[in-house]
Amino acid sequence: MKKNLITPVLSAVLAMGLLGSCVSTKKYEAALAENRSLVVLQDELNRQKAELESERARLQQDKERLNQEKAELEKDKASTEASLRTNLNTKSQQVDKLSADLQAREARLQEMQRILDQKDKAVNNLRQIVSNALLGFKASDLTVDVRNGKVYVSLSNQLLFKSGSTKVDAQGQEALKKLANVLQNQPDVNVLVEGHTDDVPVARGTAGMQDNWDLSVLRATEITRILTDAGVAPQRVTPSGRSKYVPVDPATTAEARQKNRRTEIILTPKLDELFQILEQN
Repeated sequence: MKKNLITPVLSAVLAMGLLGSCVSTKKYEAALAENRSLVVLQDELNRQKAELESERARLQQDKERLNQEKAELEKDKASTEASLRTNLNTKSQQVDKLSADLQAREARLQEMQRILDQKDKAVNNLRQIVSNALLGFKASDLTVDVRNGKVYVSLSNQLLFKSGSTKVDAQGQEALKKLANVLQNQPDVNVLVEGHTDDVPVARGTAGMQDNWDLSVLRATEITRILTDAGVAPQRVTPSGRSKYVPVDPATTAEARQKNRRTEIILTPKLDELFQILEQN
């Protein structure tokens, strides 16, 4: 650019030389000064142009960088949205499954509660039927009550046996046969016969018995025979002996021992339907 400005000036100077002394020194100096100003101006223009080019290049780089960042952000946004949608769908499916499982469990619980309610109703009905069948016996000799969802028929040994004997007295046989008549009409009831003694050991030399275990088991077995001979299916009846280890009254008085000498016939409605539901769970 400087060469372009100097060339006209030189041409002017030559022209003035050709004209001779007609061009004054003052004008010549003015022309040189103007030429120097033009050179300075051209340099400033070139510098500013270079700065503008540099700024333009920097801005172009910034623009390209921003475009790249924008593209990356758009990509990240799309990836994040896709991930969120996937997670949301997964969570939604999990919630639906949990909801379905909860509804199924609630249905099973309702079914179990229905069966338990039926069982409780059956137990109370059974207690009433047994109580009606055994009316006329002393309350001290025979009681019927409900415990733990089962009907307990408790018969004192005073009603059933003589001291140390395993043979049931006539009055005890009458009570057992009445109970057997009831049980024949209750085919879904299992029967557990439990023999209990006091803490006084059996007399030495008692035939067939070493201790109170033998006494309690033999008495339970004898009662089982009476029930089954009277028509209760043997598959439903289980005899067992508890000896002295489950007393009603832990005291050692004569009254407490009399309470503890007893046979309990435990009647339990079958719960096959309920057990099937529990196995499914």
